[in-house]
Amino acid sequence: MEQGNTKPDVCEYSIVIDALCKDGNLDAAINLMNEMKQKGIPPDIVTHGSLIDGLCKLGQWEKVRTLFSEMVNLNIYPNVYTFTMVIDGLCKEGKVEDAEEVMEHMIKKGVEPNIITYNVIMDGYCLRGQVDRARRIFDILMNKGIEPSILSYNILINGYCKKKKIANAMQLLSEISQRGSKPNTVTYNTILQGLFKVGRIGHAKQIYADMLSVEPKPNISTHSTVLDGYFRYGLVEEAMSLFNKLERKRENTNIAFYTVFINGLCKNGKLDEAHSVFEKLSLIGLPPDVRTYNTMITGFCLQGLLDEAKSMLRKMEKNSCLPNSVTYNVFVQGFLRWSKFSEMETFMKEMADRGFSFDSSTARVLVNVVRENPSVLDMIPELRSENKY
Repeated sequence: MEQGNTKPDVCEYSIVIDALCKDGNLDAAINLMNEMKQKGIPPDIVTHGSLIDGLCKLGQWEKVRTLFSEMVNLNIYPNVYTFTMVIDGLCKEGKVEDAEEVMEHMIKKGVEPNIITYNVIMDGYCLRGQVDRARRIFDILMNKGIEPSILSYNILINGYCKKKKIANAMQLLSEISQRGSKPNTVTYNTILQGLFKVGRIGHAKQIYADMLSVEPKPNISTHSTVLDGYFRYGLVEEAMSLFNKLERKRENTNIAFYTVFINGLCKNGKLDEAHSVFEKLSLIGLPPDVRTYNTMITGFCLQGLLDEAKSMLRKMEKNSCLPNSVTYNVFVQGFLRWSKFSEMETFMKEMADRGFSFDSSTARVLVNVVRENPSVLDMIPELRSENKY
């Protein structure tokens, strides 16, 4: 623009600054804002908002405070969206009480929170498992005469389901219809996950049947949830029947759906069937991802078929699907369970070289093995050395 003798204005600068912030390049964004000031182009609330959002996502709260002060000194007063950015950043870091303080501060300054602000704080509390506090925020917005969005209900329903408070979740589901709104697919998917979590299979089947016959129609996530629920409770025939029905219809299936099916088969002792499904994935245009490979490797390791698992690992790398921390932890657990300690030592070295370490489930398996056989520590020198293990 400058080469064409057209000088960029605050709008063009703000667009580039926003793009830099979204890309995580905050230093370049700040430098560009300083360039604006030097050229006599005052940043506006949009410019500041982009920087505040970027700084919040990086947890640079001191710089956020400085930017807020700078805005006020320039007579640019934060609006509801600016405050909500800060509240969202705090909630994502688990600092929900601090987020509430910011909301109280904005109200004192005459800026009323909107539905997005309340949803962000509710979600923050639900992520921490404090669903009662989330409900308190929900009640506050209701008392203020703000109509909850379907997202508001979904956040709270999800919080209740994760805490296994299904009765509260079902009550909210009823409230949605009573208030003239309509639950969406996400609402029902969340309820289905909650019902399967507490073993209420009959209720889950009924809701799934209702979705099949009326609105909202189930999506691939719904089918995957039901499939996983059937397998979890040993309803293998029903799971296979559902899978076959959906596959015949070519219903929007994806690799995540097939991974759920393969995982269910493996956990229910149908390893051959799982391997058969796995082998045909590439033929139907769905190359396995790292989760699919890990699922199949887990199935082999659980059965003690470690050579087959290693063969799957070689296939995985050949197909440019890099193993991750889960892959290595699955192998280490398999070696521990089947007392293949010399092979485990080799994998541990490779694991460390790739920057991976034991997760909590591997540590638990290791503790149990060592408790029964303390000499395991002598067989694997790495476990006694002063490294990350």
